[in-house]
Amino acid sequence: MKKLGLLVLAFVVTFFAHAQSPNNTDALLNEVSSKVKGYDNIVINFKYSLENTAENVKHETRGDVSLEGEKYLLNIMGTTRIFDGKKLYTIIPEDEEINISSHNPEEEQNITPSKMLTFYNDGYKSQIDKTVDLKGRKIQYVRLTPIDTNAEIKNILLGIDKQTKHIYNLIQTQSNGTKITITVTSFKTNQPIPESLFQFKEDRYKDYYINRLD
Repeated sequence: MKKLGLLVLAFVVTFFAHAQSPNNTDALLNEVSSKVKGYDNIVINFKYSLENTAENVKHETRGDVSLEGEKYLLNIMGTTRIFDGKKLYTIIPEDEEINISSHNPEEEQNITPSKMLTFYNDGYKSQIDKTVDLKGRKIQYVRLTPIDTNAEIKNILLGIDKQTKHIYNLIQTQSNGTKITITVTSFKTNQPIPESLFQFKEDRYKDYYINRLD
């Protein structure tokens, strides 16, 4: 679940990731970045699929994420993750368990948009890839390739709607042949989000085991 949360947030914040990309992706990615930075918040519904043909594995699910600055709320696979700017709360109803940890920018397991910004800037090369006509929508793909040739990820295709300059999907191919696809089904901005959305209310979970990791 931790890796899944990382991937989903990578998808949500990738638009910020290449503001200083050194090749011909500059214009497109800077335009996308400039546009989304003008939003007060972003609310996304998405489809998530994982497939490995060789291993006969296929899994599909849906989720949603709300993002406002550093704060976020992610719902996927029955689990909720809340980051209030200081602490990360992982709520697992199936186990009636909650994990709470403080944010430490030096620790990889604490995933925030700013951490993902650094991750993509430092770890990937980017180049313009194919353009796809999807029911009248022109989707321009950018290929991200890890600088580390031993990385678990082989490449990532980031699909951008050329008209709206919003992210349409992300296709991640791993070295073991696994393909993970995240597709936006709803993209809303500047929503009337209450501040309480990013606040953890412990009194709502009286029967849960709370694991304070620090």
